[in-house]
Amino acid sequence: MKIILPGGAGLVGQNLVARLKSRGYTDIVVLDKHRTNLAILKSVHPELTIEYADLSKKGSWSEHFVGSAVVVMLQAQIGGNIYQEFVQNNVISTRLILDLIKANPNMHLVHISSSVLESKADDFYTQTKREQEELVLASNISCPILRPTLMYGWFDRKHLGWLARFMKKTPVYPIPGDGKFMRQPLYAGDFSNIIINCIEQQEKQGIFNISGHEKIDYIDIIREIKRVTHSKTKIVKIPYTLFYALLWMWALVDKNPPFTTQQLAALSTKDEFEVIDWPSIFGVPYTPFAIAIDETFNNPTYSNIVLEF
Repeated sequence: MKIILPGGAGLVGQNLVARLKSRGYTDIVVLDKHRTNLAILKSVHPELTIEYADLSKKGSWSEHFVGSAVVVMLQAQIGGNIYQEFVQNNVISTRLILDLIKANPNMHLVHISSSVLESKADDFYTQTKREQEELVLASNISCPILRPTLMYGWFDRKHLGWLARFMKKTPVYPIPGDGKFMRQPLYAGDFSNIIINCIEQQEKQGIFNISGHEKIDYIDIIREIKRVTHSKTKIVKIPYTLFYALLWMWALVDKNPPFTTQQLAALSTKDEFEVIDWPSIFGVPYTPFAIAIDETFNNPTYSNIVLEF
């Protein structure tokens, strides 16, 4: 079975490729426009078809969408301050890929949406991911739509991975406010196995909210990262407004900051997402946070591989 992964050089794609290979899949095509992360993927899996492609523009990459295949649509602009980049990578690319799938009746789609569609947040990511999912629904292509919450795991460049790397560099770790921002983090290993189930059980359709089964405050997530990485940094709470101001000033000198004021606002939004029985629906056991966070930072093969923003 050929499996095509648009946007497959990011967090989910790198985790998914590792687990697909462990299940015996070899005909995997990864299309992405992040050259550094593509090179990392190629160095780990040199036998796979790994190709640079700007999916927001028509190109030779579309030739892979011929014949029978499963398409796992992963491409997404997650962070940044430029709205047009979100439109290109979350909306325009989706239109092009959906047209290719509709032109080929032997294609099966698995769409990766986001829990932000159920969130109170209103930022560039939320706006364009909502438009992306609406495009998938309007296409009338039968497929499962998976809405994961905040993810972490191997190759994490934006979320807990970045927090851990920052923790190693500073003697003091700042927490906005009291840090009591409830999260439902989802292990990328579990989510990858859910995607594999959708690849193998193609009759699954509909929208599935895939949330972490544990509710954990942000400050407790930071404490767990400190524990498993044996960090000596001191965790210090600072006023929310000061934290916001520091991020704003950071964005003045870094055009692609790892954490933005929009993401801080999303972090502090009081969201609680639906928890469905996805272990039973997809046959994937839930990995407890304490175990998954240890696997994330202490795996001998993948924990030291760091992707670029």
